[in-house]
Amino acid sequence: MEGPLTGTRDALLKLRRWSPSPVLRASLWLHALGAVTILAHWPLWPLVLALLGGNHLLLTAGMHPRGAMLGPNLRRLPPAGATRGRVVLTFDDGPHPDVTPRVLDILEAHGATASFFVIGRLAALHPALLREIIGRGHDVENHTQRHSYAFACMGPWRQAREIREAQRAVADACGRAPRFFRAPMGLRNPLLAPVLHLGGLSLVSWTRRGYDTRLSDRHRILRRLTRNLADGDILLLHDGSSALDAAGEPVVLAVLPELLERIAAAGLSASSLRLAIRAEPAGAASPAPAVRA
Repeated sequence: MEGPLTGTRDALLKLRRWSPSPVLRASLWLHALGAVTILAHWPLWPLVLALLGGNHLLLTAGMHPRGAMLGPNLRRLPPAGATRGRVVLTFDDGPHPDVTPRVLDILEAHGATASFFVIGRLAALHPALLREIIGRGHDVENHTQRHSYAFACMGPWRQAREIREAQRAVADACGRAPRFFRAPMGLRNPLLAPVLHLGGLSLVSWTRRGYDTRLSDRHRILRRLTRNLADGDILLLHDGSSALDAAGEPVVLAVLPELLERIAAAGLSASSLRLAIRAEPAGAASPAPAVRA
């Protein structure tokens, strides 16, 4: 994966093919016109700065994890794939040497698959566990190299390095590079979209999350995950940083069996992202191509 603006011909050609979202496009024009206006009519600088300040506030609002203002963001399966009785399960912040194998056993017992958004440095520590995830029919995707809480404040070069190192760590561990990316806490800035475009990755957030890193009550987590559960939903849990329940066990292990039973009772099946997208009709989705680490 090339870093942004590396000067290589391939990276520049890819960047030219990137199409900013309407909000980003308007923001770029506004900044350019603002600079020209200040140079030509210096007394108007307070008005220009006020307009640019409002624009920055709008972009900040667009950083919401489930927002699509800053670029494509897969919050649920595309419409054609959301009528096939599938719910996508995703797990963040792993792999965890104790919790992840138990999550895999629960999924296998219920005939379910899932997508694991792993941290690159942990992937490098537990390569056999990543191979087990793949071998048992699940996906391994990119959740940055270090899971920095400052990721959304990084410039494009640092973001690209975080993503590139995680791509390499996953590919080295299990022989398969991620196709999907999720930012730490889901937060990103306007500079991430072209970085992901250069890397051939698609941004994924979620339809709903259980807050299982904070809540220890499995009933509250289940209510959050299953309220208005529908075809095409993408659910977020954590195998790597799950809160502990009253018995001192990761709460995800108590939530997952009942969640899978409720999904089945609703006439739905739990699936990984790649499996769900492969099952869609031709032209229903445009998944990112495989990425060379």
